[in-house]
Amino acid sequence: MGFMDKLKNKFKQNEETKEVSKKYQEGMKKTRNSFSGKLNDLIARYRKVDEDFFEELEEVLITADVGVTTVMDLVEELRMEVKRQNIKDTNGVKDVISEKLVEIYYGDDNEKIEKLNIQNEGLSVILVVGVNGVGKTTSIGKLAHQLKQQGKSVVLAAGDTFRAGAIEQLEVWGERANVSVIKQSAGSDPAAVIFDGLKAAKSRNADVLICDTAGRLQNKVNLMNELSKVKRVIEKEIPGAPHEVLLVLDATTGQNALSQAKTFSEATEVSGIVLTKLDGTAKGGIVLAIRNELKIPVKYVGLGEQIEDMQEFDANAFVYGLFEDVAVEE
Repeated sequence: MGFMDKLKNKFKQNEETKEVSKKYQEGMKKTRNSFSGKLNDLIARYRKVDEDFFEELEEVLITADVGVTTVMDLVEELRMEVKRQNIKDTNGVKDVISEKLVEIYYGDDNEKIEKLNIQNEGLSVILVVGVNGVGKTTSIGKLAHQLKQQGKSVVLAAGDTFRAGAIEQLEVWGERANVSVIKQSAGSDPAAVIFDGLKAAKSRNADVLICDTAGRLQNKVNLMNELSKVKRVIEKEIPGAPHEVLLVLDATTGQNALSQAKTFSEATEVSGIVLTKLDGTAKGGIVLAIRNELKIPVKYVGLGEQIEDMQEFDANAFVYGLFEDVAVEE
């Protein structure tokens, strides 16, 4: 049984996995149409696996924004695997590509890297960072809603005190998700707001505190100093916190998202990525570039506008969604 057949079986097993698979298939339509169209075309033109085939395959993967470094790694592994399995026909390469993409994503880690680090006891603190306009506040609202659905009590801290309307926007999401929002007036010290949030969450015995932060990247040095200060305040109040530092990136910006991730990683230890607007881009391969080049797992992806459309990331479902149209022939 080929790798894609195994994935097919996995996602057809029960209603829950079927639903996950469906969301990825719908949310990745643009990337899949672009990617599988080019891949099918490539396989139709080349009957045998040779050097020219691999060179064109590199181009197909680079245009999906998989990232040059990742593509080189992947194609090198494909060459070795094709040789090992003695694959002559290009059709046989499809299955190997899908399997290698999943392998490259996980590396030496297991699937637990995608899970949110929520403590079994005490308060879990999630710090959310990212530039303005990537969907940071919306992602916080959707995450709060999901955690609430799982039976957790959640508090939000409005630490983005500089962007006009940011506090009000978070309050709207707080109402939608039915969770409290701790705030101060616009222009207040973000670290002071987060401190208030920590005190409030502790006194209410909340399970999770999600902290919003400013995202003015044009003022980079100040922003990074501010994030470091916020992190120190959290660590002082709760040793070992924050338990997650989630960086929100906009998938439609492609390689620009990668450079943002590098910048934020320098200022604070980013533990996971929330990739928004994956449904709005043909460059979904950025997921693999982020993971392979920055060694940061993607924990959530935005696959639509609705409050339920932010999905926990699943590399297997992602690859299955990517290859669904690429018919693997028996």
